Amino acid sequence: MNRGTTIFGKRFRVLPLILSVFLAPHDVRVQVREIRIAAAADLKFAMEELSENFEKHTGTKVTVTYGSSGNFFSQMQNGAPFDLFFSADIEYPRRLEAAGFAEPGTLYEYAVGRIVIWTPSDAKVDVTRQEWKTLLDTGVEKIAIANPEHAPYGRAAVAALQKAGVYELVKNKLVYGENISQAAQFVQSGNAQAGIIALSLAISPAMRDGKRWEIPAQMHPALEQGAIVLKGAVNKDAAQAFLEFVKSTTGRAILAKYGFEFPDKTKEPKKE
Repeated sequence: MNRGTTIFGKRFRVLPLILSVFLAPHDVRVQVREIRIAAAADLKFAMEELSENFEKHTGTKVTVTYGSSGNFFSQMQNGAPFDLFFSADIEYPRRLEAAGFAEPGTLYEYAVGRIVIWTPSDAKVDVTRQEWKTLLDTGVEKIAIANPEHAPYGRAAVAALQKAGVYELVKNKLVYGENISQAAQFVQSGNAQAGIIALSLAISPAMRDGKRWEIPAQMHPALEQGAIVLKGAVNKDAAQAFLEFVKSTTGRAILAKYGFEFPDKTKEPKKE
C-alpha cells in the first residue's frame, strides 16, 4: 500500500507540470524554440547557411527577414518584432544601442563587405578587362544599384563611382533596387545590363557564372557590418547564442565562404 501511494504521489506531483506546458499560452512555448532575425539583403545566402547550421545543432528555429538596413532601422525604432539585427552598416545598430532599443554590450562587427561590378555571362562587354569602362559602354543602358537613401551598399556604389570619376557620366543610367538583392535581380532579369552589387551575392550559386570585377576597397567607405540583440527580443538567450555562433570559427568560415572579410583583416584558414 505504501509503495502504491508513493508512486501515485509522484504521478500526482508531475501532472501539474505537464498541464502547465500544454496549457501555457502559445507564444510562451514558441519563444523557447525560435528567434527572429532582420538581416541585410547581402547576407541572404550566408545567413541561410548560418541558420541551417545553428538549427541543426541547437534545435532552435531561425526565421530571417531580408531587406535594407535603413528600413529595418526605422522599423525597429517603432517596435518591429525582431530578436537580432544584422545590418550592412554598423552605424545603425550602434544608434539603436545609444537610443536604448538594443541590449547593451551585444554590438558586434561581424564582417566587412565588398562590392563588384557584375554583368551576365553572355554580356558583350568584358568587365574583367574593361573594369569601370564597362559602365560607359553604349550597350550598357541601365546600371542597377541599391537605393543609397537607405541601403549601405547603394551608398558605397555611389561613393565608388564618384571616386572613379564616372558618376556624372553614368548617373542617368542608374536604376535603384529597394535593397542590394533587388538590384542584383534587376541585372539577372535583363532590366539592367550591369550592376554594382555585393560580392556575397555575385559568388552565390545563382550568380557565380556571371562576369565580375571587384571594386578596390579604398574606393569607398568601408562596409563595416554590425549585429546587435534587440531590447524587445522575446528569447534573448537564444539570440545571444546565435550571435556567439557567428563569432565562432564555423560561423566566420561560412561568412568567408561568401566573400566577407573581417575587421582584423584576417580570414579563417581553409579546413583540411
